[in-house]
Order: sequence, then structure tokens, then C-alpha cells
Amino acid sequence: MIEPQGLTVATAAKVLGVSRPALSTFLSGRSGLSGMMALRIEKAFGVRMDTLMRMQSSYDIARTRGREDG
Repeated sequence: MIEPQGLTVATAAKVLGVSRPALSTFLSGRSGLSGMMALRIEKAFGVRMDTLMRMQSSYDIARTRGREDG
């Protein structure tokens, strides 16, 4: 969402009302999507919070299954 909008991480963090390190940690996959971050993304970019949370849940499930299968 950030690159197609032509935003830098710093600018996107400002739009979302979070620190640059917090957004960077999220974007790099070192932290999951919280409900609050999903709400901020919904307000800023129009992507529905419930869609984002379902995507996060699906990702978490796939990662967990991958660990079990590996």
C-alpha cells in the first residue's frame, strides 16, 4: 500500500500516527498486525479492518502449520 501511493515509510508512519520504527517493524514482518494498526490503515487507506485482520489470521495459521510440517 505504501509504495504504490508513492509514500516513504516515514511519511506513511506520520499518516498512520505511529513511529517510523514501529511501522518499519510491522512492514518487515517482525511484528504482526494489531487491531489498532488495522484500524489506522482502514482510516488512512480505506482497506477494511476486518479484511486486514482476516489476512493476518490466515498468515499466522499458515506459518504455524508450516512449522508443524517442517
